[in-house]
Amino acid sequence: MTKVFFILCCLLCVQQDEPVISWNESYKLSWSDFKDKPDKSTSAVAITASGITFGFSVSTTDDQVVGFTSEVHTHFYPEKSWYKKEIADSHVLDHEQLHFDITELYARKFRYRIDQIKISNSVRNQLKTLHNTINKELSQMQNRYDSETNYSRNIEVQTQWKLYIADELKKLSKYKSVD
Repeated sequence: MTKVFFILCCLLCVQQDEPVISWNESYKLSWSDFKDKPDKSTSAVAITASGITFGFSVSTTDDQVVGFTSEVHTHFYPEKSWYKKEIADSHVLDHEQLHFDITELYARKFRYRIDQIKISNSVRNQLKTLHNTINKELSQMQNRYDSETNYSRNIEVQTQWKLYIADELKKLSKYKSVD
């Protein structure tokens, strides 16, 4: 008897009907995509809420895993993203776009690593562990990006990051989002 299980995990806890923008190389964020009210109590000029959604199914025969499929998506969450109109500019928007692009980079790394997994009875645990690892790496990269660019204030470093992320996305173009 063949059984199929499906599990969906996501980086951010979002309601199922919450609007999302899927990453697409031909679409760039605009300020109109940022729908949440700005947090006036913080010095942040803008916040990008993005994340990786992940699901997989496992097929078994006689309690042996015989196959699996997975889906990985990169999403921007407009209802959780905001900006301060009076001080945000195109440079800040470019900084926020790069946060979304970094999320896509880690979705590609995730897909690549999923491709390396061999079918075995431990595939469920491997996928869950890999998902947790990718999310930790993504968070560390986002924090490093903000730190090194001083939250977009260091224009030279911001430019270096933009080139670096574009190059890394190109290296993993085989694994790009196709939403």
